[in-house]
This record gives sequence, C-alpha cells and structure tokens, in this order.
Amino acid sequence: MKRIFTLLALIVSLGTVSTAQTLPHLSNPTFQPGEVLKYKLKYGIMSAATGTLSVQKSKHSFGMEDPIHLHAFGQTSGAFSAFYTVKNQYDSYINKENYLPILYTENIRENNYRRVEYATFDHKTRKVSGKKGTFSSPTIQTFDLVSAYYFSRNLDFSGLSKGDKFKITYFLNDEVAQLGVEYVGVEKVKSVLGELECIKLSPEISPGRIFKKNSRLYLWVTNDGNRIPVKAQVDILIGSVTMELVSADGLKYPLGKRVSYSK
Repeated sequence: MKRIFTLLALIVSLGTVSTAQTLPHLSNPTFQPGEVLKYKLKYGIMSAATGTLSVQKSKHSFGMEDPIHLHAFGQTSGAFSAFYTVKNQYDSYINKENYLPILYTENIRENNYRRVEYATFDHKTRKVSGKKGTFSSPTIQTFDLVSAYYFSRNLDFSGLSKGDKFKITYFLNDEVAQLGVEYVGVEKVKSVLGELECIKLSPEISPGRIFKKNSRLYLWVTNDGNRIPVKAQVDILIGSVTMELVSADGLKYPLGKRVSYSK
C-alpha cells in the first residue's frame, strides 16, 4: 500500500521539456489562491486513498513579493485503512513569477513510520539543501513533489507532437532524480464532473514488484485554462490502480473552457 500511495503523489508531479535548458512557462498562471482539488485512488473497485491539493497565499514572505503556498494531503481510506494507515502532508512555497520552489516540507505518517523533512532550493547554484546535506542538480529548475505539479500546469504543450518525450528534475527522499513523460495526444474522458477534453500523457514507470512487464501509466489533464489532472490509470501485477478527480473548486477558468494555449 505504501508504494501505491507514493504513486498517487508522483502521478500529479509532471512537467518539463529538457534538462539542458530553461523550461518555458506561461506568463499567467493556470491556478489561483483558493483553488482546491480532491481525488480518490481506487484499487480495482475498492477505495484505497484520498488526496487534496490546495493553493493559498503564503504567510511567509521569504524576502519576495507574494509567494504562493501549495498544500497537499493524502490518506488511506475504506478497507485499506484497517491494515495500513497513511496520513501524509506536503507543503511547498513557490515564487509566483517563475513557480520555482523556495521551501518544501513533508510530514509522513505511515503506520508506525514517521518522517519530517524539509528542503530549501538555490536555483542559481543548482543546489538543494535538506536534513541530510546539500545535493547538486543538473538544472537551474529543480522541483519538489508538489511544485513540480503546479509548474507543469503552466508549460506550453503547443509544440508537442504524438510520441514526443520530456523530463522533470525533482528532489525526493534525499535524492535528485528525473521523471520522463511521453505526450500521447488529446482525447475526451468521462468524469464525475462531465466529459472533458484532455491532454493524455504517459509518465515512465519501471517493471518490478508492482507493475507488469508491459504496464504503462496514463494521465489525463484537462485541455482547458486550468490544466488539472482528471484521471490516471496503471495496471499492476494484480489488478489496476486508478486515480480520479472528485471535485474542483476555486478554479481560475470554467472547467473545460478552451484558451489560447489549449491543444
């Protein structure tokens, strides 16, 4: 269950085009303070976990104008809570001008396991500092689990064609790593909020103790002004795992409304 829940966190942390150059982003953000997104994670037909993402005005200035506070919380639910309890909280504070993280904290509670961690980012020197030291990054844009998701919502996908691939550099578990993503195309997806036109992506996964040899993870993100994940799905060794959007409040644009950067 721990690995499945980590997958929920990684699913919403996507983005970038190349590790060798500055990643282009939209000048106006696709999100705003007050936005709240809620998700459910299912193992087959069983409810396994829930997650909430929210955007807030930061109470800390960090020496800059109006930084943004991104908050994420996830926990197991239903029958899964009876044998494995997860209550994880993640907070990221970002620069509103370029969406890069300033400070990241996490409070992990998984059964009897506890972990409280932090990371500060110096993008000019390509350094990330945490409890276990300072780590070097290959890029001047390195993200944490939460800021990666919000930055990716502001990338320009207009130049992508089917089969194109891109990467994101992120810091997690005292390690700087990269996640590759393939652009699959545009298709409509049915959700509890209606049928929505979505950008379809496929983040890379490694076969092993969880995933089948030929499994692929798919993520559908609204092809509108908000760019919010609607659904994700992957086959595992026994059954499948699905993440679905349950509710979306405080959106900057009406859900489904196409804008200039829609595909």
